[in-house]
Amino acid sequence: MARTSQPTAPELPRSARKAIDELSRPGPHAVLRGELGLVGLAGVVYTPAEGLGLPAVAFGHDWMQSPERYLPLLRHLASWGIVAAAPATFRGPVPSHARFSADLRTTLDVCVGVRLGDGAISVDRRRLALAGHGMGGGCAVLAAADREAAGEPVAAVLTLAASETRPSAIDAAARVSAPGLHIAAGKDLVSPLVGNAEPIAANWGGPVVLRSLPKATHLGFLAGRAWIDSLLAGKPHTGTGKLTRALVTGFLLRTFTGEGQLDELVSGELKRTELLLAR
Repeated sequence: MARTSQPTAPELPRSARKAIDELSRPGPHAVLRGELGLVGLAGVVYTPAEGLGLPAVAFGHDWMQSPERYLPLLRHLASWGIVAAAPATFRGPVPSHARFSADLRTTLDVCVGVRLGDGAISVDRRRLALAGHGMGGGCAVLAAADREAAGEPVAAVLTLAASETRPSAIDAAARVSAPGLHIAAGKDLVSPLVGNAEPIAANWGGPVVLRSLPKATHLGFLAGRAWIDSLLAGKPHTGTGKLTRALVTGFLLRTFTGEGQLDELVSGELKRTELLLAR
């Protein structure tokens, strides 16, 4: 692994508005990048430069997308002390949702079972999360339900503009007891809220928050450009990415640390978002 950055940040303020501003910036940890391919699974992993018993999240890409388009989010999470890994499998036009969800579970197992970095980084199996965008969000729900059935529930699940899958992520949501955060795009023509994130959240088996970004499109969560963008509605948007990084980081830090000052950021009314469900 090679060191990529060494950001610094002050302690978080108590107001949600100021916390969003702070969490949208890189955190206090230096960041390392590695390849999951070194342990037999294509993909990338970002970690803090050091730390034992760290939390980790496995992130699933959307249909026909690459993990490279989520690197700003993955790097950001690592800068805040969270190991973030993204498999690069099932990127073809007809992916297997069941097998991709299995790769997300395997990614978490790799994070827990392999000493990362130069051996100075380890992950606590009690502090694991699953996440994803579009198809990857739906597959994260499938993976969480499967881990629950195996007696290994994750600590949190989050989705960005989640898409329905086969088998059904909507049905699987009822079998997930972990806290869930589902962020939808108000102008999403690819995975509209009403048919995807909304029923997933409504069927959620544990505590859940559904939040919409009214001005965002499906591609607004991505970085960079790819040929597939021309077939889909919307485009990557810097503001959407920045706000999303703050919301995702706040949710994971709240879940992993129990830090009460982040409650409002997770389930309160926030500017530039619409809180649709919190229970």
